[in-house]
Amino acid sequence: MGDGASGGAEAVAREICLRLLTASPRTRAQLADALRRKGVPDEVAERVLGRFTDVGLIDDEAFARAWVQSRHAGRGLARRALASELRRRGVADETVHEAVESLDSEQEERTARELVGRKLPSTRRLDPAKRMRRLVGMLARKGYPPGLAYRVVKEALEEDGAETEAFEPPELDD
Repeated sequence: MGDGASGGAEAVAREICLRLLTASPRTRAQLADALRRKGVPDEVAERVLGRFTDVGLIDDEAFARAWVQSRHAGRGLARRALASELRRRGVADETVHEAVESLDSEQEERTARELVGRKLPSTRRLDPAKRMRRLVGMLARKGYPPGLAYRVVKEALEEDGAETEAFEPPELDD
């Protein structure tokens, strides 16, 4: 393994990683950052992280897939917002792309419609333009493309009896 100091540092690194992984799933980058903050030497951290990856305790692909499904179902986040969150957690771009592509556009649109449907009743006392802005803004903050957000909100407002002919669609694509 190495000298006593290296073995002690490895034990510390393993303990830190296990404690963090017990609390919640983490990416390799998140664990590497935690080890760096605790003063674990880079070469020791790399050995421990490599071993944890080899035995399946660290799996960024599985983390990304689970993150996408959980955050889409729980918070209604769209692909763009999910990709941003995964990148902030240090997941590689290729892994991020594969994970967010597991969400199909029909599923994303259904979720957008559900979000609008839940928020729509609380906007009924507002004028149609303000309702449109609030609902489209809510979807935008969750990462939905402008074209999709506008279309879903316009259809929901029309179904709710609001006049929407005066609204101009955004100049942006889905």
